[in-house]
Amino acid sequence: MSDAPGRSQASSHRSPQGEGIPVGTTVTYLFDPLCGWCYGASPAIQRLGQHSGITLELAPTGLFADGGRRMDAAFAEFAWSNDQRIAQLTGQRFTEAYRQNVLGRHGSPFDSTSMTLALTAVSLTEPQRELGVLKALQEARYVAGLDTGHAPVVGALLRGLGLEAAADRLAAPDAALRERHAARLGQARRLMRTLGAQGVPGLVVHRASGDRLLGGQTLYGDVDQLIGQIVAG
Repeated sequence: MSDAPGRSQASSHRSPQGEGIPVGTTVTYLFDPLCGWCYGASPAIQRLGQHSGITLELAPTGLFADGGRRMDAAFAEFAWSNDQRIAQLTGQRFTEAYRQNVLGRHGSPFDSTSMTLALTAVSLTEPQRELGVLKALQEARYVAGLDTGHAPVVGALLRGLGLEAAADRLAAPDAALRERHAARLGQARRLMRTLGAQGVPGLVVHRASGDRLLGGQTLYGDVDQLIGQIVAG
């Protein structure tokens, strides 16, 4: 199997839920925690993470990390318009609190570094919780209206989830965390280049015969159909 960073859920057996899924099927999820379309894909990703026949591995790409972009009126208007499209397609919530407190904070960083680093810290301390933490970070931003571009906000969220060790490492990143973080981003980006992925979200299905990319559009429909595409050779 080629690069596949960040195991989230594992299974090595069949169950009624896993019928039709070859034992040990591994799927890598390419994403950025600041990507609205990735938030739109969250229900499908959470379902895949709970599937007994699938090992879902999280691969943050750093798409919106370290870019130096800051929120301004034009970008906020563009983002809100795009968010409404996502909401209509997926049913995911983008609240007025998010519009006012996140998009309305002009000058604040639009940077996923803190969230991505936090997920890596969780992967090193309590890896079984990483997928749930991704969901919590997304909902903190888009529903609760917390500006998750700031490390103290993300750290407080981790502590609120009882993830003290991850929060401590986020507050003072050590060499092991930084190295793992860089390795995950590098692996995800290599997968994207190799498979011709144009953006996120995306899924990579790993098989002995090779890796196969499923584009983001597959994540907004019926999850059973998505599982059918994962099963397909």
